[in-house]
Amino acid sequence: MSKMKLKEEFIGWLKAFFIAILVALFLRTFIFATSIVDGDSMFPTLEDGERVIFNKAIYMIGEPDRGDIVIIQRPFKNYVKRIVGLPGETIEVKEHTLYINDKVYHQDFLSKEMQQKTSDFGPVKIPEESYFVLGDNRARSKDSRNGLGFISKQEIIGRSEFIIYPFSEWSFTK
Repeated sequence: MSKMKLKEEFIGWLKAFFIAILVALFLRTFIFATSIVDGDSMFPTLEDGERVIFNKAIYMIGEPDRGDIVIIQRPFKNYVKRIVGLPGETIEVKEHTLYINDKVYHQDFLSKEMQQKTSDFGPVKIPEESYFVLGDNRARSKDSRNGLGFISKQEIIGRSEFIIYPFSEWSFTK
């Protein structure tokens, strides 16, 4: 192989490598990122130490929806929680049953045992432009009931899509 062909091949590989780095940086910056679950507030859906991929672009084109597992950015820590209440709704828990606008909301993502751990609160009216979030492990969760308060759309930086670590737990989150 001539020196000229070697040089052209090397430049071709260098270009491909540079483009791959740019694409990866673009995806990481604007589309997908990872987060580590810290604590057991989302147990059993997500467990302490699991790493999730979250979609950063989803709420640029749409609105957060009930049931979404979202990443909430706060100054000192990010939180992973589930959206339960939408702007303008009224949330209440009576006798371990969640009511949204005075109608029972069936939480298919929670076992009966986890639902029994939800203590009474409310009714609470969610302000416009805000969301109400809960951890799936209600007894051990810092959420909209006790510390996080209402969540603005600007604080929601993405929706959890996939568990990537540990490898034995690979699955979609929902």
